[in-house]
Amino acid sequence: MKVAIYARYSSDNQRDASIADQLRICRLHAEKQGWQIVEEYTDHAISGASLLRPGIQALISDATRGRFGLVLAEAMDRLSRDQEDIAGLFKRMAYADVKIVTLSEGEVTHLHVGLKGTMNALFLKDLADKTRRGQRGRVELGKSGGGNAYGYDVVKKFDGNGEPVRGDRTVNEVQAEVIRRIFRDYAAGKSAKRIAFELNKDGIAAPGGGDWGFSTINGNPKRGNGILNNEMYVGKLIWNRQRFLKDPDTGKRQARMNPESEWITQDVPELRILDDDLWQSVKERQRAVKRNHSDDGETENHFRERRRPKYLFSGLTKCGCCGGGYSMISADLVGCSTARNKGTCDNRKNIRRDQLEARVLNALRHHLMDPALFKEFCDEFTREMNRLRMERRASIDAAEAEIKRIDRELDKLMKLIMASGSDDAPTRMMKQMKDLESRQKELKAFLQEAEEPPPLLHPNMAHHYHIQVDELYAALQEDSEAKRMVAADVLRSLVREIILTPENGELQIDVRGDLAGILAVSLKSKRPAGGAGRSQVEMVAGTGFEPVTFRL
Repeated sequence: MKVAIYARYSSDNQRDASIADQLRICRLHAEKQGWQIVEEYTDHAISGASLLRPGIQALISDATRGRFGLVLAEAMDRLSRDQEDIAGLFKRMAYADVKIVTLSEGEVTHLHVGLKGTMNALFLKDLADKTRRGQRGRVELGKSGGGNAYGYDVVKKFDGNGEPVRGDRTVNEVQAEVIRRIFRDYAAGKSAKRIAFELNKDGIAAPGGGDWGFSTINGNPKRGNGILNNEMYVGKLIWNRQRFLKDPDTGKRQARMNPESEWITQDVPELRILDDDLWQSVKERQRAVKRNHSDDGETENHFRERRRPKYLFSGLTKCGCCGGGYSMISADLVGCSTARNKGTCDNRKNIRRDQLEARVLNALRHHLMDPALFKEFCDEFTREMNRLRMERRASIDAAEAEIKRIDRELDKLMKLIMASGSDDAPTRMMKQMKDLESRQKELKAFLQEAEEPPPLLHPNMAHHYHIQVDELYAALQEDSEAKRMVAADVLRSLVREIILTPENGELQIDVRGDLAGILAVSLKSKRPAGGAGRSQVEMVAGTGFEPVTFRL
């Protein structure tokens, strides 16, 4: 029996030794059972509330490929504490004909999944409730409920029993002076963007250690985040303003606002950094800016909140100087976001959006699939495929030869078993037969996967590409919004990124084409990421060729 071992611990408060202990006792159990350990999978300091863990994902992937027939763990809660996830894992393993065995529960069945899964889910809820209860108790004592804000340092100390005292904070005077500067500048009429500019110019590190941006200063007044909205700076600690829910599909936490009646407010005068007059001056200016939309930072926020339609190559344009994004800086112009918002890039060269789109579209139509260059690519691709085909053929020949040898061995063993009069000899021979049959099954599975036809490149593919792109370009001019959206999506799939670099007073544009998307369009695939041509496109794009790059 081939077995995989899985071990996990959930928090930084636990030790790596926990993983080693789990693996050790699982190895001993496997040795007693006579099982062969083929792989060990681990996840360090990762919660069991989600399956989005590298170790468990690798285990699932290898199980579906038939690498082992049994998964061994210390207990079910090591695999997952989420009821839905443990049920899904059990289904996947059952489909792959893989059993789950734990040292605590034995072989896991539907009964274990139902009862133990419910118990683990209740454990998680109870743990969350106790954690929030402890946080609320600290907040009511004027201590932090968790995390830390810019302007404060965590106080590390221990009580009489040697236990850490949590939640105490003290003012960081260096950062406090930066906070006062931000509030004074904003109250004096400077925009959040200009303040961020000046802080970066003076080499002052942002809260995360990087560069300041206007959003770090402006934040979100409703959620109470951002430098200008943190009421801790006037000695008021507010807790439970929002709660977090985990998206069941992505595993990411999403914030949800709580009713104001559920907020917990506590006075902490020892943590005050600002006086009331300065705080009120900033709040009054924020209200005026919201009414008039006159401040640069607030205008940018408002501009984003309107959710105007994205332009054709939105998100694909990059600055060649800093690597930051090129985005809309007005109704018609695109420019370097880093230069505009943070001041840490010197690229101030802008370009009209319609001019950028026209130049890139023209290149996609006339330059991206040059017939002469494509012929050279086809020749190189053919040489590479021939090399891969020869390597694969050698592996296939070796597998076929081994299958024939196993057939002969099985015939011999069968004849010996039938001729044997001993009770022990057939038992040993039967074990040998099972091993041979298992190996033969693996080889046949390999041959079944290896015998897929190789991808082919048609000599006229460049011609087909130009026809398809011309049709897509025409669709962009259609009255039908649905046709325009489909055409735009396919055209975007042809481009990996667009690099804009100022040279000699002009913007040079380098377009990096996505090879898989280009070939998919050439194959007349409606969706480059899927469809009948998908495996061919992925194999072509994965044979070591760099994306197509050309300069406009």
